[in-house]
Amino acid sequence: MQVRTMLSRRASMLKIAVLVATLLMLGTAWGLDRGADGWFHTGDGVRVKKIIFNFDVYAISHDMKELPPTKSKQAVIDMDTDKRFTWRMLRDVEEAKIQNATRDAFALNGYTDQSKIGPYVAAFSGDRKKGQAVTILYNSTAKTVTVTVQGGGSATVAGVDFMKAVWSLWLGNIDQPGLGEALIRNL
Repeated sequence: MQVRTMLSRRASMLKIAVLVATLLMLGTAWGLDRGADGWFHTGDGVRVKKIIFNFDVYAISHDMKELPPTKSKQAVIDMDTDKRFTWRMLRDVEEAKIQNATRDAFALNGYTDQSKIGPYVAAFSGDRKKGQAVTILYNSTAKTVTVTVQGGGSATVAGVDFMKAVWSLWLGNIDQPGLGEALIRNL
């Protein structure tokens, strides 16, 4: 009886050890460590616009609170966890150009809910100046996307559908597919 109890305890302890190791390794399964701020940095890139020549428009980075089960752009789009994009403008861009490009990107990805697109795009009021920052944050608890534009406006838009649409702007159908790959490179 004692041997059976001892073996049962060892088996339970082994199961617990395996569970703890699995949970600890989840964050590093891709060789990625959680930063001191609690976020996983999945990648960086530069948005380029081609008009005869290539022009660097902004540097962009992506972070997530949790990692997707698979390394794919679609898995990152679909993952309902806190995540964010941050930009730093590398050149001046007129308000109309950035707003039109954003509307076009939503259309390219098949997202048409103007009641959500409108407030998001309106946050990009005024011209963007070199060095200004943009933060796009998805709050998985509130199910909202908040865009904050330095020198412009801000907007908070509700819905997991909208989060997926926004993340598709860089990780979905895009005229610069290598950018999406760069934004998940660290996974």
